[in-house]
Amino acid sequence: MMHIVSIVLALLLEIIPAGDAFLNQLQKRDSILVGDQLEYGFRLDSVKAGTEILLPDFSQASNDTLTLVRAWQLDTAAHSRKATVFDIAASIVIAPFEEGKYQLPQLSAVIGRGKDSDTLLFSAMEMEVKTIPLDTASFRIHDIKAQKRYPVTIREIIPYILGFQVVAALIVAAACLVLMKKRRNSADCNHGEPAYLVALRALDRFRSDKNWAPERQKAFYSGVTDALKNYIADRFGVDAPEMTTKELFDALKGRDDLSPELYNETRDMFETADFVKFARMTVPDQENAKVLPLAVRFVTSTYQTELEEEQKENVL
Repeated sequence: MMHIVSIVLALLLEIIPAGDAFLNQLQKRDSILVGDQLEYGFRLDSVKAGTEILLPDFSQASNDTLTLVRAWQLDTAAHSRKATVFDIAASIVIAPFEEGKYQLPQLSAVIGRGKDSDTLLFSAMEMEVKTIPLDTASFRIHDIKAQKRYPVTIREIIPYILGFQVVAALIVAAACLVLMKKRRNSADCNHGEPAYLVALRALDRFRSDKNWAPERQKAFYSGVTDALKNYIADRFGVDAPEMTTKELFDALKGRDDLSPELYNETRDMFETADFVKFARMTVPDQENAKVLPLAVRFVTSTYQTELEEEQKENVL
């Protein structure tokens, strides 16, 4: 009997209260409204590099009143340039679709592996969701009126004709610019410059954080991914500019000269770029700040691997 009690106590010692979770609104308001998206998570300070973190699976927790919009995402902040210790913020994005008070689930994280692991518990948050109130005293119900129809006049048609001509002119101009850009890229390739230098020079144009403004994010992500696609086409011999993100990373999967970590991070960045370009998603600055360093690391790392392979061949 004493042996069983000792085991239970030992297990309980592994569960450590770790403070409160945090709840941030993605749409800044003075209250939480139905349909708002909120970031729910916790923070860990001074985590050693290489530490394994296991997080609970909330993918089956969505229902009609509280929906999981985004699964777990980790944001890290290094303590120094050559950091071995990081501050980590882990969060999910949820959206309530019914008015009332919600008791959110308790968050936990398993830090480490095997006997050296600890379970950290973060106190659950409560949120109150409101709807926009209606003034029932002044609200009046009116009959539905039929839509009035008026004859179309020449004056109303002229703007559409002019608009069509302007759009046609813009399409022609855009086509000309694309052809000029392709010729310029082709000319650059004919100069014999290494592909990694061309890619790094193209990436350097997006170094300013002014490119992170919401109205410029589409151009920022398009420029970075286009530079990487041109480099990948030359380095790995795949038709990257004409491929979708899935096709591209299916072609790169399993290559010995591309580490799994760098492969996964680059694929995630391309998927985020697709959301920015085609779904008009706005990315926060802390995530934008990781894009250019990751792109440069992809180029320099894969090019360094190519140099090492060439040196081995020369020695043989």
